[in-house]
Amino acid sequence: MDERRRVLDVLCEDARYTPEDIARQLDLEPEEVAAHVEALEDAGVVRGYTAVVDWAALDDDVVQAKVELNVELDRETGYEDISRRIAKFDEVTAFQLVSGDYDFALEVRADSMNDVSRFVSEEVAPIPEVTQTVTHYVMDTYKDAGIEFEDGERDDRLSYSP
Repeated sequence: MDERRRVLDVLCEDARYTPEDIARQLDLEPEEVAAHVEALEDAGVVRGYTAVVDWAALDDDVVQAKVELNVELDRETGYEDISRRIAKFDEVTAFQLVSGDYDFALEVRADSMNDVSRFVSEEVAPIPEVTQTVTHYVMDTYKDAGIEFEDGERDDRLSYSP
């Protein structure tokens, strides 16, 4: 594995690591790490840094949903055209073209189920190429971005059967 990939793997583990932290882990010089990170950012490989948030742990109501989209393309409209229209919305936190039973997978975040529903029905569904939407509300999150969420109430009791 090349050095850039090793640096990227450590950065993905925790984006708060300094070049010095990463250099110690990979037996590199901090200047080398900083140069790799800068090159990855300049090349558009690293697009940003974000926190992994357990929204359920907040007192605020935040609703997350996964939305399946089916589309029908024509000669003038391709997947890229549709993606540019939908990705611009603040409510859309992730958006992928996928294989399988539907064309696109959206992740949506809003303040309420009503807001998610309104967003899908008023902003996404009216797009002429969109033929179907299916919304799945996230009820609980157990792992996100490779990080497991624990509730702190682990039940370590042994099972007993007479």
